[in-house]
Amino acid sequence: MMSIVGSQPFIKPMQTPPSVSPGIQRRHTLPASEVRPLNTQDAISVFEIEREAFISVSGECPLHLDEVRHFLTLCPEFSMGWFEEGRLVAFIIGSLWDQDRLTTDALTLHKPCGSTAHIHVLAVHRTFRQQGKGPILMWRYLQYLRCLPNVRRAVLMCEDFLVPFYRKSGFKVLGRCAITVANLTFTEMWYPISGHAYMRRNSEAIRFPQHPLTLPLAKTDEQVDV
Repeated sequence: MMSIVGSQPFIKPMQTPPSVSPGIQRRHTLPASEVRPLNTQDAISVFEIEREAFISVSGECPLHLDEVRHFLTLCPEFSMGWFEEGRLVAFIIGSLWDQDRLTTDALTLHKPCGSTAHIHVLAVHRTFRQQGKGPILMWRYLQYLRCLPNVRRAVLMCEDFLVPFYRKSGFKVLGRCAITVANLTFTEMWYPISGHAYMRRNSEAIRFPQHPLTLPLAKTDEQVDV
């Protein structure tokens, strides 16, 4: 909010400007909560969250730091980050794929002419887990994909213990994935993308794909459990 200025230069106003609520002040600094595409400047934060989330469980990261930068350079529009007061707390990184099933090439390639969104990784910062942020972000990402005219489905590969988690988001099992990493095997899952994105009545318009995506998070979203 602009300060109040007197009628003559350099004369201070006689009355104190009205106080501004913290909520209004925040709009001029950092939003309390927002979702936007990631960029290469976010790569280190992404990798730190990913490394902690995956290495402690499986010993492997879906994407190494150079691969994170690779995809955020090639196809940032297929990424999505959730920020709280400017701090990254959860993210998804994806790319396009052009075959029915995933192969080893899908781990490193982006196929601009493909119609399948390959979700490489979804991760939540350790201090923000068990708050429903993973399912909320996935829901928003899938709705975003509905706004991209050439995307027909989303696919991912996950360890077996994560299959129930992704089932809750609407994914279906395709079968055993052909990709293995070290001694890890994966289940391949898919989600049909069709129709138009469902928009909350109070949400701001989404601008795809050439403009940045910034979505304020509704209070009701925060109340969803994992």
